[in-house]
Amino acid sequence: MGDDSEWMKLPIDQKCEHKIWKARLNGYEEALKLFQRIEDEKSPEWGKYLGLIKKFVTDSNAVAQLKGLEAALAFIENAHFAGKTTGEVVSGVVTKVFNQPKARAKELGMDICFMYIEIEKAEVVQDELLKGLDNKNPKIVVACIETLRKALSEFGSKIVTLKPVVKVLPKQFESREKAVRDEAKLLAVEIYKWIRDALRPSLQNINSVQLKELEEEWVKLPSSPPKQTRFLRSQQDLKAKFEEQQAQGGEQSDDDGEEMVVAVDPYELLEPVEILSKMPKDFYEKIEAKKWQERKEALEAVEALTKNPKLENGDYGDLVRALKKVVGKDANVMLVSMAAKCLAGLAAGLRKKFGTYAGQVVPTILEKFKEKKPQVVQALQEAIDAIFLTTTLQNLSEEILAVMDNKNPSIKQQASLFLARSFRHCTQATLPKSILKPFCAALIKQVNDSAPEVRDAAFEALGTAMKVVGEKAVNPFLADLDKLKLDKIKECADKVELSGGRKGAGGGGTVEKKCAAKAVVPAESVSKSSVPSKSQSSANKVSVPPKKGKPTSAAGAKSKKSSDSKEFTESELSVEVCQDLAAGVLPASCLEQLDSANWKDRLASMEEFQRAVETMDKAAMPCQALVRMLAKKPGWKETNFQVMQLKLRIVALIAQRGQFSKTSASVVLDGLVDKVGDVKCGGNAKEGLTAIGEACSLPWTAEQVVSMAFSQKNPKNQAETLNWLSNAMKEFGFAGINVKGFINNVKTALGATNPAVRTAAITLLGVMYLYMGAPLRMFFEDEKPALLAQIDAEFEKMQGQSPPPPIRYTKKGAAEEEGGEVEEQDEDAGGGGQNIMDLLPRTDVSDKITTDLVSKIGDKNWKIRKEGLDEVAAIISDAKFIMANIGELPLALKGRLSDSNKILVQQTLSILQQLATAMGPGLKQHVKALGIPIITVLGDSKPNVRATALTTLQAWVEQTGMKDWLEGEDLSEELKRENPFLRQELLGWLAEKLPTQRTVPGDLMLCIPQLYACLEDRNGDVRKKAQDALPTFMMHLGYDKMTKATGKLKPASKDQVVSMLEKARAVMPAKPAAPAKTGGGKGSAEPNRAASGIFNSLTYKPEVKKVRGGMAAKKVFILCVRVCGAAGKKPVSKGQKDDEDKSGPLFILIANAKEQRIKEEKQLKILKWNFITPRDEYVEQLKTQMSTCFAKWLQDELFHFDFQRHVKAIGVMIERLESESEATISCLDLILKWFTLRFFDTNTTVLMKVLEYLKLLFAMLNRENYHLTEYEANSFVPYLILKVGESKDVVRKDVRAILAMLCKVYPASKVFPFLMDGTKSKNSKQRAECLEELGCLIEGYGMNVCQPTPAKSLKEIAVHIGDRDTSVRNAALNTVVAVYNVCGEQVYKLIGNLSEKDMSMLEERIKRSAKKAPTAVAKQTATDRSQKEQPTNSNATFLRKPAQEDPNKLNQARQNAQHTESLHPSIPKEFQLDLDMIEMDQGRVCELPDLVQHKLDELLEPIMIPEPKMRSVSPHFDELHNSTASTINFVISQVASGDINTSIQALAQIDEVLRQEDKAEVMSGHIDQFLIATIMQLRLINSTHMADDRVDKKDIIKLYSCIIGNMLSLFSMESLAREASMGVLKDLMHGLITLMLDSRVEDVEDGTQVIRSVNLLVIRVLEKSDQTNMIRSLILVPNLLSTKNVLNWTSNSSMFIYIQCLWRVIRFLPETINNINLDRILLDVHNFMKVFPKEKLKQLKSDVPHRTLKTLLHTLCKLTGAKILDHLSMIENRNESELEAHLRRVVKHSGNLAGLKSDRSNEKGGLRIDDRMSKAKVSDILSEIFKKIGSKENTKEGLTELYEYKQKYSDADLEPFLKNTSQFFQSYVERGLRMIESEREGKTRIQTTAGTAVPMLSWCSLVIINEECVVSSVNEELKPAVYYERLKILRQRQGLENTSRQRPTISSLLSSKPSVASSTDMLQSKLSQLKESRELYMQEHNVHSPTHTNTRSASPAANLDDLKKRLERIKSKRQ
Repeated sequence: MGDDSEWMKLPIDQKCEHKIWKARLNGYEEALKLFQRIEDEKSPEWGKYLGLIKKFVTDSNAVAQLKGLEAALAFIENAHFAGKTTGEVVSGVVTKVFNQPKARAKELGMDICFMYIEIEKAEVVQDELLKGLDNKNPKIVVACIETLRKALSEFGSKIVTLKPVVKVLPKQFESREKAVRDEAKLLAVEIYKWIRDALRPSLQNINSVQLKELEEEWVKLPSSPPKQTRFLRSQQDLKAKFEEQQAQGGEQSDDDGEEMVVAVDPYELLEPVEILSKMPKDFYEKIEAKKWQERKEALEAVEALTKNPKLENGDYGDLVRALKKVVGKDANVMLVSMAAKCLAGLAAGLRKKFGTYAGQVVPTILEKFKEKKPQVVQALQEAIDAIFLTTTLQNLSEEILAVMDNKNPSIKQQASLFLARSFRHCTQATLPKSILKPFCAALIKQVNDSAPEVRDAAFEALGTAMKVVGEKAVNPFLADLDKLKLDKIKECADKVELSGGRKGAGGGGTVEKKCAAKAVVPAESVSKSSVPSKSQSSANKVSVPPKKGKPTSAAGAKSKKSSDSKEFTESELSVEVCQDLAAGVLPASCLEQLDSANWKDRLASMEEFQRAVETMDKAAMPCQALVRMLAKKPGWKETNFQVMQLKLRIVALIAQRGQFSKTSASVVLDGLVDKVGDVKCGGNAKEGLTAIGEACSLPWTAEQVVSMAFSQKNPKNQAETLNWLSNAMKEFGFAGINVKGFINNVKTALGATNPAVRTAAITLLGVMYLYMGAPLRMFFEDEKPALLAQIDAEFEKMQGQSPPPPIRYTKKGAAEEEGGEVEEQDEDAGGGGQNIMDLLPRTDVSDKITTDLVSKIGDKNWKIRKEGLDEVAAIISDAKFIMANIGELPLALKGRLSDSNKILVQQTLSILQQLATAMGPGLKQHVKALGIPIITVLGDSKPNVRATALTTLQAWVEQTGMKDWLEGEDLSEELKRENPFLRQELLGWLAEKLPTQRTVPGDLMLCIPQLYACLEDRNGDVRKKAQDALPTFMMHLGYDKMTKATGKLKPASKDQVVSMLEKARAVMPAKPAAPAKTGGGKGSAEPNRAASGIFNSLTYKPEVKKVRGGMAAKKVFILCVRVCGAAGKKPVSKGQKDDEDKSGPLFILIANAKEQRIKEEKQLKILKWNFITPRDEYVEQLKTQMSTCFAKWLQDELFHFDFQRHVKAIGVMIERLESESEATISCLDLILKWFTLRFFDTNTTVLMKVLEYLKLLFAMLNRENYHLTEYEANSFVPYLILKVGESKDVVRKDVRAILAMLCKVYPASKVFPFLMDGTKSKNSKQRAECLEELGCLIEGYGMNVCQPTPAKSLKEIAVHIGDRDTSVRNAALNTVVAVYNVCGEQVYKLIGNLSEKDMSMLEERIKRSAKKAPTAVAKQTATDRSQKEQPTNSNATFLRKPAQEDPNKLNQARQNAQHTESLHPSIPKEFQLDLDMIEMDQGRVCELPDLVQHKLDELLEPIMIPEPKMRSVSPHFDELHNSTASTINFVISQVASGDINTSIQALAQIDEVLRQEDKAEVMSGHIDQFLIATIMQLRLINSTHMADDRVDKKDIIKLYSCIIGNMLSLFSMESLAREASMGVLKDLMHGLITLMLDSRVEDVEDGTQVIRSVNLLVIRVLEKSDQTNMIRSLILVPNLLSTKNVLNWTSNSSMFIYIQCLWRVIRFLPETINNINLDRILLDVHNFMKVFPKEKLKQLKSDVPHRTLKTLLHTLCKLTGAKILDHLSMIENRNESELEAHLRRVVKHSGNLAGLKSDRSNEKGGLRIDDRMSKAKVSDILSEIFKKIGSKENTKEGLTELYEYKQKYSDADLEPFLKNTSQFFQSYVERGLRMIESEREGKTRIQTTAGTAVPMLSWCSLVIINEECVVSSVNEELKPAVYYERLKILRQRQGLENTSRQRPTISSLLSSKPSVASSTDMLQSKLSQLKESRELYMQEHNVHSPTHTNTRSASPAANLDDLKKRLERIKSKRQ
């Protein structure tokens, strides 16, 4: 007893824990009393027992346990925080109570569980009970099942989640214990009460006996649904209602019960099965096997797996592709059926997750419907039906519409039937007009099909659509159908039974309860056919006013739809019927005089006609008959204008007063259009057209009228038609206008030759712009720049204007307005800008997405993957706008988003941005496949990748909207990934997007558990983003739902989250207001228009898309409401506050702030602004620095997430730039840093705005005389140079302009190193642009800009000559040429050693620039030469192709810029060397004033030199080289296009250039390329187009005409014609001659004219081409050298024409002999004679070829004499050559034997090389000589030896030793030999320049030598230009002409035409020329004949003697 007394004194809580059971029992009893006594549920007393309750229920003593259970029950019922104990207590109940033998204990345990459920802890209780089912004690299992059953019975299926219960139920039926099985059976019966048949699939695999028993029990159950009898604490209102019903004996309404029945989807109760890993390992090999049995095995294995009703999500892409291939290509129909079943199984098992693959599979299945076997068709139907349920009709619309025009009736039939079945699953919401319209149009075509089965299917589909959306919605699309067909459709509609027993929108009455239609797929989603819309329940209440989509079943409503409101249709009447009808309403005299010959009678008849129409009753007026009478002869050909005016007036009257149909309109429209341009009748014609527009609708009338006008050729009619349409649009409005219908005609008008037509078209576009906005311009992107400028100017005029209110309406529209019916706004109505993207012509690129391309993208090698992505980008870029069908590309790109190479990830994201722009709204169907993977990329660790992903996401959402992204589990799955970057970016994105949505899918609720997890994430940024997102989620889901979702959280977490929810509730944003609905009436037009006009005037225009129709986006709506004052006071006041905040200065001027920042960076207190990609710390640092000197609102805008805010902020900065210039300069470093961040953005809009600001900024800095500091330049210039490599030309152009401006505020020498760094980039465009800019700097500022030294810089630049990118090579070459122009030959020393290939390229480029330089100098005016403000090189020229714009304008702009600089002497010049002063000083030292000032001018004045025209090239790079060359290349590539129109357009563009002499030279360098493209097109026409019957032969003739026209233009310009190479000429002649002989061309109309033109062209080619190339091409033509052709030669073959051409060329030889390369020609003749000796030629049927060849040789011998034998140097074995023997014979017979004999005697007298030494020895000797020449030490010795060797062996062949050397080396050898020759003959020795290692010939000696060459040359006049150039050279050497340091070559002095020979040929010809000149010189000095001087003085050039004297004086002064 002592012990008892001890514990009796203890407190209750300690008693409950005592070790003595009696003490515990006593404690439990007292605790029970205490719990029942405490009234405050939050009393602190409860807290003492919080940790003890588990011990209450798990007491080891059975007696104490019973009392403990009672106490625990009381605690749970009364304590506020009892829920915290749920898990541990219920677990204790399961393990320690349910196994007790006492029934009372078990009963109390169940009560505890039920009480926990009542206090909102159902899920925890259920989890513990389900865990108990795994207990080994069957008693516990039975008790747990029983508890679950009773809980379900009392609380219902909404509280007790059935999915986990159903999942474990089958296992209980397998238990060995009968008690368990029996209890499981009872549970199954209880569950069946609540979800009915949804339970069946889950129990299909249990024992059949058990299933039978269950079926029997289920049948006994009452049909009425069960009711919830016990309620949660939160359901007290339901409890009260239930008790009230119980008291009244009533029952719950059936509606709620029905909802209960369908609340559970059986699919959701199933457990997903993973099948990918279970597939046979060799499946993909077997499915490709040749044996069908193996393929069948593979399919059987997959089919078995796909029978699982629910499949685990995974990557099924490969499997789907394999099955698709079987369906599409397998010949075995059984396998096709099996594959289709597999696809059906996959679709049913994956449901929405299969939607990714739907777009790929559906087209294949639709195409396969051509199979007629029933089992195949049925399998395909099941598959496509199952697939439809996984996606939406909108996503499949393009694929379905594509097959609706298929020729196969089976495909059309099955497509229509599929549509019919699909429509059954749709509702009015999921089948809007935008989707229904194209389907109806396609089905209407099929209604008229010849095949009955196709027609029936179309009727069924249309009937189903009518049933779903209602007759009213479908009727507008069925206007063209007759009554019989309409009745048939209505009949079909009545028979249709919709999915789930729904009633269609057209039906009335109450909703009948019908069983769901049997689904094709057993696991079809019940949710698809679940709850009928609430609006249907009141469908027939008369009191409810009509709403959108409401069925008008009442009789009164039907009566309103009179014939007035319907479009009046009538069939075409015969002439006889029309006459009878007209006779009934018109006077007889009127009809008789209609066709009278007397115009007065006809006029009287018209007057009577008019009076009759004016008095006629509308119902009795036979409109068609009347207008046909008006068209009666003479009809619209009426010659008297008075009669015609009356006729046109009567047409307008009939249209206004009668029931005027489109049939009647068709009778008169042609006549009206014909007269619309008439001066006297045009006004009446326009009135008639307007009246018809009112009667038949403007859209239809406009389309007809425009098409008729442009089918005529009368420009006046075309112009006036367009003018009428412009006016009509303003009068009628833009509603319903089909832009696509006449846009092509507008384009034709824009290209018309008549200016009135063009002006009218541009005016019309201006009016359309009022309604459509900026997207209208997309239609005209391909037009010429000049035309685009005019269009833009017109659009600019309309900017800010609002469209006028409509003053006319169609009769149909007016009638509907009066009747009060407001139809749902169609996509065509209310502003054409709404669906502008739908109107754009889109390209189908699916055929370009080949298997090879897809495999490339997935290749293991990243370079190949990159190539694949580049190809994809090019495909999208070329197509511009594409269709949604892109084949297998989505899966391929999805793989690249997870690529290990981040560059490829970014490239893929860029492609996806491209795709968004190109595809437009069609992008929706790819959201799941490609959009969600973009979100995954948000988890990337690199900020730049995440930023790109976010930009891509933004671009996609702009096109797709948010709905598709929020549907399904995808977002919640992404949030489940424990990636902090992904979570914070995604939550931030959702927080931004959700407030803009009015409604969101219910699936958003799936994200809540993950959102709550993010609130407790370890990462602070994630937690912050989650807190920011909470209010936005709450605005859509509601506070209650979100609070309820916290039930699953741990107690500690729950409290924290609930408190956050409370806070979020206070700041929860309101949902955006619904956009204003407007009808088509007059009253609603005004406010919308006002809003639109006001909005257009705002600065901020993010989405000006759907304003006019009232369907604007949220931002647009809010802005309009603010401006119009339609919103409440709060938004207005907020807007005013914003305006007040923004009125202050943007930048705050703080003294020394910038200096302080510079100091801190130097001391490393802050991060130096140097990064590859900007990291967060840099951004934060910049924010901190900005906060002190930037306006708060501006900083917020600058760092806002939305790029539109950036654009807005920059716009404000531009506006304030001038007014706040001082403050801007004080913050310049920060401004420039912020812009460097924008350079890393991918948004082009922002970038262009940035560049615009920077241009203005640097212009302002220049005006303010400000110079950038090193600090500012280092933090800005490197990042600016990054953008010089941008892919877009417009960006590069702006960056280059900024760099040019930068040099005015920062030394060019300091910009130079930045550009040098830029040349090291991996981006080839950046390298090229930097190199060109370097060249620009060198040209503009001289060599001093090259830092650190010219030599080092030049070596780095020269490295790029060997770059693999063409543009980089060209840029490097151009830059080195610029250096050459500045410092001459010294450039070779500066650039160091180059490879032979690079050096040859450089020499060739320098040579070309040297040839072009004199011309450019000659063209400069005195003004140009005098303007030397900057030290520019007047002779400097980058060898860039001139831009298409006028070069004079470019030069003028440059000169103006320089002139402007000269007007500002305050600009400091400390960064420049004043080279002009240096040059002037040198000039004074030389003291040659007379030569410069007087004598040179006198020398130049009288001489007119006919030089080829060359345009002066701009001294700055800009983008002339790259842009022009690339443009020309692009246009030329289109010439060879397979599309005739494309080729014609390209040819037209080139022809435009060729016809203008000043622009034609841009084609220089592209001639061969152009001719090759033309030859390819000729071959294509010959082989393809001419053989294709589908191609219109007129188009071919047009193409031929364009080609011939281009060729004639080209070959009329000799300078261009001579660029054509031999091989190209050969192919061209072959193509033209083939065309001349093509008999098919002659058969075509105008074909003979083409043949004549070709004949003319051939003659032009023969005359103007380079004669060497021409002769060689005719000799070497492939057909001529063909043995077969030579032996079978006839006069009818093409050979005959070749021979004729050769004869013609031979005739030209006397004029061209001096310009041809005889060596080359004779080599070709030698080869010909080698292949075809005399014997073979004699076998010919005709001797013409043989005679032609002999004539050619004879002519050449006659013209050149014995010298022709010196031109056989290229023939290897001359002695064996038949040609040499022949030539010798010809020369001998010609009588010219003197020279030949002397040569022969010399040969006999001396030993030949072959006689004296072996060839090997010769080779050794020459090799040693050339080695010496190549070494620096022995170079002179080697040259001397070579000269002596040549003297000794004059016939020595040097070509093998020279052919592999560079041009420079060959020139060097040539100069050296000349120098030695000059020395040996006593001439003036050379004066070598200090520091130059290369010996050079004196120009004075060259003068004399070349004089002799000129005099001795045959028929060649001496040009004064030669002396002028020599004089210039002497002036340069004296320092008088620093601007021209380039020594012209001898060939350029002698001839303005460049040589076309190879470098070896040039050297040989020069050596031979040297030899000849020496001989002539020796003769002259030996003979000393005075007559020689007389001969020279008789030269046609004036004052040559005077020139010589002046040159002598100059030379003497130099000595």
